[in-house]
Amino acid sequence: MNATATALLLALALLLALAMKPWRLLGQPGLISPLLAALVITPWVWALPWLHHMPLQLQLSGACLIVLLLGWPLAVPLLCAIALATGWLAALPWTAQADLAFWMGVLPATLSTLIGAALRRLIGHHMFVYILGRAFLGTVASVFAADLLAQWSGHQLLASIDPGLALVGRWLMAWGDGFMTGMCAAIGVAFKPHWLATWSDRLYLHKSA
Repeated sequence: MNATATALLLALALLLALAMKPWRLLGQPGLISPLLAALVITPWVWALPWLHHMPLQLQLSGACLIVLLLGWPLAVPLLCAIALATGWLAALPWTAQADLAFWMGVLPATLSTLIGAALRRLIGHHMFVYILGRAFLGTVASVFAADLLAQWSGHQLLASIDPGLALVGRWLMAWGDGFMTGMCAAIGVAFKPHWLATWSDRLYLHKSA
């Protein structure tokens, strides 16, 4: 897949997200704090391989956590903004920023959303399914699948590394993403449920409104 195809897919996802009017979600109490935190922290995480000239360009995605916090429609434009900020921090060309936005952000976020929808349909609304299934294992599957597709398409960030070694590195980083997302989701459910746009006490804890 060439850079043009990546840009087109990214633009399609962004247009679809904007068509859902994600700015309306900002009226929900508590979403501004995780949005600003993601916008400030994630660009530095994405830029680390270039800022420190790491031989293995591995970094956490955080896209699945952002989806849990903000929902897919709001997460997509935010991930695009994060890619732009990363490009500014690491002095990356536009093509690299588009690759980051799609392969590190939008694609795993979309896969995570689809996995979450499948879990709700097949298993139902249960707190431990949300935390262990969607937040933890769903993140591992989404991030690793996105990395596999990136490597297969030729847009891997580890182009100079042996493909087998790159695959192992991506597998390990996917588990790191899963542990981070699962832990944050568990903490959020326990202490800050209003920070999770995808969480509902009424649905998952069967509480009356």
